[in-house]
Amino acid sequence: MSVASVSSPIVEKKEGKETFPREAFKKLTTQRFFIAPAFELYGGVTGLYDLGPPGCAVKANILSLWRQWFILTENMLEIDSSCVTPKPVLEASGHVARFTDLMVKDAVTGACYRADHRLEEHLETLLADKNLTAEKIDEIKTVMAQADALSKEEMHEALKKYNTKAPETGNELTFPEPFNLMFATSIGPTGTVPGFLRPETAQGIFVNFKRLLEFNGGKLPFAAAQIGQAYRNEIAPRSGLLRVREFTLAEIEHFVNPEDKDHPKFASIANLEINAFPRDVQLTTKQTVRMTIGDAVKNGVINNQTLGYFIARVHGFLLACGVKADKLRFRQHLSDEMAHYAADCWDAEILNSYGWTECVGIADRSAYDLNAHSAATKQSLTAFVEFKEGPKMIETIFPKLDKGKIGKALGKKQANLVQFLTNLDQETAEKLEKDLQTNGSVKITLGEEEYEVKKEYILEWTREKKNVSGAKITPGVIEPSFGIGRILYSVLEHAYWCRENDEQRAVLSLPPTIAPVKVTLFPLQSKQNEALPQYANLLTDYNISFRVDDTGASIGKRYSRADEIGIPFGITVDFASQTDKSVTLRERDSTAQVRVPFDSLAVVLNKLISGRANWEQIKNEPGVEVVVATA
Repeated sequence: MSVASVSSPIVEKKEGKETFPREAFKKLTTQRFFIAPAFELYGGVTGLYDLGPPGCAVKANILSLWRQWFILTENMLEIDSSCVTPKPVLEASGHVARFTDLMVKDAVTGACYRADHRLEEHLETLLADKNLTAEKIDEIKTVMAQADALSKEEMHEALKKYNTKAPETGNELTFPEPFNLMFATSIGPTGTVPGFLRPETAQGIFVNFKRLLEFNGGKLPFAAAQIGQAYRNEIAPRSGLLRVREFTLAEIEHFVNPEDKDHPKFASIANLEINAFPRDVQLTTKQTVRMTIGDAVKNGVINNQTLGYFIARVHGFLLACGVKADKLRFRQHLSDEMAHYAADCWDAEILNSYGWTECVGIADRSAYDLNAHSAATKQSLTAFVEFKEGPKMIETIFPKLDKGKIGKALGKKQANLVQFLTNLDQETAEKLEKDLQTNGSVKITLGEEEYEVKKEYILEWTREKKNVSGAKITPGVIEPSFGIGRILYSVLEHAYWCRENDEQRAVLSLPPTIAPVKVTLFPLQSKQNEALPQYANLLTDYNISFRVDDTGASIGKRYSRADEIGIPFGITVDFASQTDKSVTLRERDSTAQVRVPFDSLAVVLNKLISGRANWEQIKNEPGVEVVVATA
């Protein structure tokens, strides 16, 4: 492994952040209505934002690429589950008890702060002291790296040690306490059914596991995906789209045999090099390293092939969206910040003007979620997996039921319980036998009904050896989770630049697939407006999005307006267009121009937009002529 050289051709970095003209960028994206504060007419609400037409279009194009990159290419099963989630679901998943951030308050004014952020901000100011020793600098950076993993007692000690105060007043801070980030609600008019707005989309996939497995023919591995809104009542939202209270997630749950996490396509990505930030260097050299996915899996840095495969796929997707390769790294979770049940976790972090920002989490969640929901509902969430070595003899256990007693006790409701007891997997059967021997009865929930299984319902537990071809297992889960708003913001930042010696001519160099509109139609004068319908119809027939700019401004100013919102190509209909049946096609970044016959226009544009040809290759298309003038 070698130390990665992370640099930018557009802006300089300083201490992990970018020196970036953020105010000019913010002004552009607000004026051109990429993004604006929600409910601005009423003063706005912190942490809530609206996307305007270009922002909405870029987001839609990112999601369209995501579907193509993952759902279609990897043959995933897409679902759309409810945002409103009953409390028992999130109790089982652990969100009710543990989905928290530590919060501190100004001891006098009561203003609220997220504890780890307040600590990190204060430590960052301390690092500005040029008299700090190298040892002290290393100590402070280590605390900053671990801030979000500290317990409330550890956080309190750190805040006291570094004399951290409320930022506006300098007042003391209160003892850190956990604050649950979920939005609570009630379901129905009585207010007696508690629920929450979902903090993630994943649980909607887990609770539908049985149906998804059946839809997939009962076979593992398979992946389910979902795009949807999620909600987190952030303590102190900041950094624009990077930390908000309502946001779009795109999540994948790849269900796999826990004993076999190899991936059939792993060889195709094994030689891909990434900027990696493994846990062993985060507390030592603190330098990103270059490594191939294959070496990382082979050496145990990445836990398994399937996790490595998805890291590679995430890498390719983000680059396709327009993320700069030298501003992308994969950071491994430290041992004390990783969930106790997780086997390995990595974050795809993108460097923007706010620093390294987690935009995608790729986690091996083991079988935690399915086990949790199975335990809460007393329903089996397992899959049958054939033994690789072929059939073998094993001891099985199953109950011999006293259906008379069950029928007498439950009447018409007996069918569900009898079916459940008849189809127990071995693990559940052994546990049920043990619980009945200890307690005499066990309560289970099947669907919306609760049942009490009594010891007397089972005449005996029968054990016998069988030659079986496989076994029921609880699948493990590899989960890539994408924060679409964070990706959107980072892509816009990476795309922003200004023409040389002209700060007023801003450009968004968005990839054509991501750009909000693909083409602008420019009639040179009003006389050419009559010819526009044929071009508009042509573009519409080929599903190429376009805008018409027929204002009275000069052609140069109209080009600049299109550049500002990232439109990659411009078609100028001029005096000669009606006679020679051709137009001038302009490329945004270079401002280079070519003359294209009307009959070839749609084909040329399709090749450019899809990436099947670049600008240099287009110059060799039949009938295309290079134009010397640029603007």
